[in-house]
Amino acid sequence: MADALTILYAVLMVLSSAASVCGNLLLLLVLLLNKDLRSDTLGLIVSFSLSDLALGLSTLPSGAVNSLSPPSGYRSEGVFCQGSGFIFLLLQTSSVHSLTWATVDKFTEICFALSYRSIWTAGRSRAVLVLVWLFCLVTATLPLLGFGSYAYSESRFLCCPSFTPDNRHFVALWMLLGIVAPIVTTCSLYGYIVYVARKQARRGTFMCNELHCFYVPANNYLRSSMVMVTTSVCLLVCWLPYISVCLYETISGQQSPAVTSALSAWLVLTSAALDPWITCMTQTRFRAAVRRTVGVFTRRCSCFGTRPQSSALQLHPTNRISTTTASTCPASSPTTPMSTAS
Repeated sequence: MADALTILYAVLMVLSSAASVCGNLLLLLVLLLNKDLRSDTLGLIVSFSLSDLALGLSTLPSGAVNSLSPPSGYRSEGVFCQGSGFIFLLLQTSSVHSLTWATVDKFTEICFALSYRSIWTAGRSRAVLVLVWLFCLVTATLPLLGFGSYAYSESRFLCCPSFTPDNRHFVALWMLLGIVAPIVTTCSLYGYIVYVARKQARRGTFMCNELHCFYVPANNYLRSSMVMVTTSVCLLVCWLPYISVCLYETISGQQSPAVTSALSAWLVLTSAALDPWITCMTQTRFRAAVRRTVGVFTRRCSCFGTRPQSSALQLHPTNRISTTTASTCPASSPTTPMSTAS
C-alpha cells in the first residue's frame, strides 16, 4: 500500500483501539456500580465486553505498529506470531458468541416473559458461558495442532488464520460455526423481536409485575426496535466484507487487493469498539445508568477540586470570636461553629 494509505490505516486502528478501550471500560464500570443492571446473564455481557477490551488492547495496537514499521524477518512459524493469531481468533469468536447468547437472553425475556425466570437460571447461564469459552478455546487451538494454520498477513499487518486453499476445511468450519451462524442467529432474533414490538406498539400493551400493571407507550417499543436494528446493521457492515474477502482468498487461492484486505480487517476489529457504545448509549436502562455514573464521578471530582474556604474571624456584638469553616462539597458533614470567649 502507498505510504498515505498505510498511515491512514494506522490512524484508524489507533482510533478504534481508543474507542474500544474507553467504551468497554465505561460499560464494565457501569455494570460494577449499578446493581439494578445485574442479572443471572450478566456474565455474557461481561464476556463480550472483556473480549472486545482485550482486542482493543492487543490486536488493534499491534496492527497499527506493524503498519508503520513492518517487522523484518517476521516468521509466521514463530511463537509470537502463533500466539498473536491464537489470541486474535479466540477473542473474535468469543465476542461474537457472547453477544449472540446475550441476544438469546433478551429474546427469551421479551417473547417468553412468563417463563423467563425458569428458562434462564443462574446455573444454566454459567453453563452457557463455560460452553462458549470452551468452544472458542478448541477452535483457536486447532491451527496450533495442524488443522489450519496461523500466518502473518502483509496486507492486514496482523497474524491471523491463513486463508489459503490448503486450509479451506478449517476456514469453512470456523466461518460457519464461529462467525456466520451466530451473526445470522443474532440478526434473526432481533428481526423477530422488532416484529413483535411493532405488533405490540399498534395495539398498546400493559406490562404487569407482582404488584400492579402499567401501560407501556408505543415509543418505548419503537426505541427498542431502533436499538436492535442498529446493532444488526453494525454487525453486517463490519463482518460481511471480512467474510467475503476471507472466503474469496480461501476458495480462489489468490490474494485480494491490499486496500480491500486492510479495510475489511479494520472494519471487523472496529466492531469491538462499536458494541459497548451501542449498548451504553441506545438502551434506556444503560443510558440512565451511564448518566448516574458520570454524575457521581463529576460530583466527586468537583469535590476533590474544591478547597475549603479559609476560616473567617467574625466579631459579634457579644464580643465573641466565631471561627466557621465553609465547604462547598455536598458529601462533607457540616462543621460545628467553634466559639471562643474574648
